[in-house]
Amino acid sequence: MIRLDAAQLLEHAEELADLLAGTVNGGASVGFLAPLGRAEALAWWEERAADVAAGRLVVWAALDADRVLGTVSLAFPGKPNSRHRAELVKLMVHPDARGRGLGRGLLTAAEDAAVAAGVTLLHLDTETGSPAEHLYRSAGWTPAGAIPDYAADPGGVLRPTTIYYKHLPATALTR
Repeated sequence: MIRLDAAQLLEHAEELADLLAGTVNGGASVGFLAPLGRAEALAWWEERAADVAAGRLVVWAALDADRVLGTVSLAFPGKPNSRHRAELVKLMVHPDARGRGLGRGLLTAAEDAAVAAGVTLLHLDTETGSPAEHLYRSAGWTPAGAIPDYAADPGGVLRPTTIYYKHLPATALTR
């Protein structure tokens, strides 16, 4: 598992695009509608490079010899009153790699990096009833509530979303 800088993100953008398109086209709700084409997924990842370079986004990738098996990101808000928190976004694991602890490993890497950056609160949203909810709950995340009809699933159907948060230990570091 590696933390990608902007150049590495661009180097792995095609593999990340394949993972994103496959995840969406496989039915997971991560912000896109199906069918998601490779070109659209690639453009989305390439646009993230500027945020990585600016420190607004941190991206990790779990790699094997020839492809990205999983990814997760932390998005840092730009407002002065919210520098203590970050949003966990786009946790995805390739279907072939599921059930091996990769999702938990990615989640742990993001949480550990957040602590090291002085973040004391993480939050995320996920489709209510999705398999991801089990991972978040078992990793100590707390559901804050569900919002009905929050986002369309890949098929375009409005679905509820559950908001989760996790308090992290405070450190002397600040971002």
